[in-house]
Amino acid sequence: MPRWIIPVLVTLWLAGCGEQAWQTKDISDLMPPLAFELVDENGNEVTADRFLGKSTLLFFGFTHCPDVCPTTLARLDAATQRMDEAVRDDIRVLFVSVDPRRDDPETLRTYTDAFGPQFIGLTGDKTAIDELTRRYRVTYGYGEEDSNGNYDVSHSSAVFAFNDQGEARLLIRDSDPMDAVVADLERLVEDA
Repeated sequence: MPRWIIPVLVTLWLAGCGEQAWQTKDISDLMPPLAFELVDENGNEVTADRFLGKSTLLFFGFTHCPDVCPTTLARLDAATQRMDEAVRDDIRVLFVSVDPRRDDPETLRTYTDAFGPQFIGLTGDKTAIDELTRRYRVTYGYGEEDSNGNYDVSHSSAVFAFNDQGEARLLIRDSDPMDAVVADLERLVEDA
């Protein structure tokens, strides 16, 4: 065997022993840690520190959303239902409304209760919401009001995932396969 082959084989073997890559989008070095000051679905002022100790998923939307929000939240619920109860209990889904005019705490609580106990609605004034959306480079916008005062809100369908220390780890997109989402969420919890 040529002498050069041994270092090559050792290098390949060591590369295979490295940390497994995430199956969804790795944002570990791209986004800041979880931080906010908002109002929860019970009307209490909360900060991100309240959610440390559990893996946290952060999603921006609004309760009058006809498609993206219910689909995304139902998908997250389906993903967590595929996990062992102990793993599922270590995940919180924070649903931040970008429509504070219509989404008061009670409305948010009714909405998130439909998805399960690990789903928590958050709101705040426009300044607090803008600060948080800028922090994670998320955009949203309001459509024109119709004659009944109804309007659409454009927003992202991406879900940010943070570890139990509030460090950004993943961006979960609606195009990610369910098996990849489940595997990454389980790993996120287990790596705690």
